[in-house]
Amino acid sequence: MRVGVVGVGRIGGFHARALGGIAAVERVVVADVDRGRAEEFARAAGVAAVGLDEVFAAVDAVVIAAPTSAHVELLRAAADARLPILCEKPIALDPIVAREAVAYVEARGAGLQVGFQRRFDPMYVAARAAVEAGGLGTVTRVHAVSVDRRPPPAAFVPTSGGIYRDTHIHDFDIVPWVTGVPIVEVTAIGANRGAAVFREHDDVDVSAVLFRLADGTLGTAHAGRRHEPGYDVRLEVAGTAGTHACGGVTEGDFLARFGDAYRAELAAFVAMAAGRAASPCPGADALAAQAVAEACVVSRREGRTVRVG
Repeated sequence: MRVGVVGVGRIGGFHARALGGIAAVERVVVADVDRGRAEEFARAAGVAAVGLDEVFAAVDAVVIAAPTSAHVELLRAAADARLPILCEKPIALDPIVAREAVAYVEARGAGLQVGFQRRFDPMYVAARAAVEAGGLGTVTRVHAVSVDRRPPPAAFVPTSGGIYRDTHIHDFDIVPWVTGVPIVEVTAIGANRGAAVFREHDDVDVSAVLFRLADGTLGTAHAGRRHEPGYDVRLEVAGTAGTHACGGVTEGDFLARFGDAYRAELAAFVAMAAGRAASPCPGADALAAQAVAEACVVSRREGRTVRVG
């Protein structure tokens, strides 16, 4: 199988190298809006490089790891080529645009997997299994933490969509995936405790969300942009018969913590592209997580509890 990677930044470069280690992948082809950058990466990584206008005809499946602003155009082009697609989150910052993009892909019969790598981390997989097996009894509360080691570059903040769409969205995906129950209500607050750039763009660098699941379970999600000791990502699921906790502080960044999960995610995508499995994270799931993020944006700005959807 020939797999393309569009975008050779930090995550795209990781994906391109990781794909080369999957036995079913015969050729990795990269493309970038900056062709010179793609060619330089290709020489260093031992893969092929082509232009953006050539990549969809040169591969059997494609990974979209370009900036979010380019996702929809690339999704449409890949869908028109009837290619299986792995797209990094979020599909688009505007939820209406994201829904339209998912519908466009589905109408053309192109398989879509959205990049929520925590679903492939053994700790989160074990948490889901514990809930499904009934070992925790009735789940009564859930607590999630997602804190970066260092803030993103200042130039990224205006295009990030804010802490709920960029960081918390992983929590809003993994909590329903682990518990099997959607988030239906949120109350979000935030604060600015660091760089002024977040405040300047109507964002916060520390946040807390109180949420309610459809079955009445309560939960919290905390996120932050700076924790110098390391990347802090955790989940605790507690029930009447036990508690399952996973994660903790990792020295390094998200790739140090979730490198193996990303590799498993890519292997699952290759299996989907080959027709051996269904999408492990379809577009509908990504839209559901985004709907929670949008509710949080409204909740923080208006200072009230908001129903999701």
